[in-house]
Amino acid sequence: MPMSADDLRDHLTEAFPGADIAIEDLAGDGDHYRARIVAEAFRGLNRVRQHQLVYAALKGKMGGELHALALETSAPAEAG
Repeated sequence: MPMSADDLRDHLTEAFPGADIAIEDLAGDGDHYRARIVAEAFRGLNRVRQHQLVYAALKGKMGGELHALALETSAPAEAG
């Protein structure tokens, strides 16, 4: 069963309290999302490490309930 945008947001909000999170369903199928996350937790981390934190927050759902996730991550000062 695909992951809903609300479920995805809940996982990300739990992992990154206070973050600015925007979720977009790219294909309308509940299986392909874009997530824009601006979180203090990302400060000082390179993009690869930021994305690793996001995947860890999804607790193994990537590739199962969640097929594709395009990520845009940054710390607050880096957001444009």
